[in-house]
Amino acid sequence: MLQTLPYTVSKSLLEEAQRSVPTAKARLTLNSPTGNFFYDPWELKEEFKNTVWEKVLSTLPIAFGEARIIVLEHGATYMSHTDIDDRYHLNLRGQYSYLIDIDSQEMFLTQQDSTWYEMDTGRRHVAANFGSYERVQLVIRKLLVNAELKDFKTITIKPTCVNPRFEFDDIVSPWLNKINKQDLMSNFTVMDDGVRFHLDSSVVNNLDFIPEDKFKVIIQ
Repeated sequence: MLQTLPYTVSKSLLEEAQRSVPTAKARLTLNSPTGNFFYDPWELKEEFKNTVWEKVLSTLPIAFGEARIIVLEHGATYMSHTDIDDRYHLNLRGQYSYLIDIDSQEMFLTQQDSTWYEMDTGRRHVAANFGSYERVQLVIRKLLVNAELKDFKTITIKPTCVNPRFEFDDIVSPWLNKINKQDLMSNFTVMDDGVRFHLDSSVVNNLDFIPEDKFKVIIQ
């Protein structure tokens, strides 16, 4: 689930970032979209330019999307979920803090080791903080692949169930994550009543795994 990247921050820069973690917000977004939310690189907000956060982000020499400082209080966890876009992680602070792969039932200790990681978020996972103080991570969205499809269908998926966000992340997102990595999807868009994307015609028939009592799938 976690892959070590060849990018690191210095010990002094990590310590400076730890001292600069905001205390009032559980989630703080450091950058803004320049175009398409999922496909175009984001740019640093003005208030974070010439700060420690610009220095930290510069150590990840990859075009990336939304970058957030996420704080998880001690004794807390998230619900199981997946994402269509993978994540880059840098651990800033934590004690007995873990990423847990629900599918494989494995736990990954997150340590302040100054190392960037790439996380396969297509696997069902949670974050958990079993320590005595807050866990702080710098979490960055990996940009989706806007594949050049020669033969495709337009797919619209609309929820018809209770708690649609959980059901979508549990059932549909793992498949979309894989399809994206296989260059079989483009133009993914979130709408008020669902999602829409282009899907390579070769895998359109594979959509029958989506339960009809939870989602309406429209193929055009």
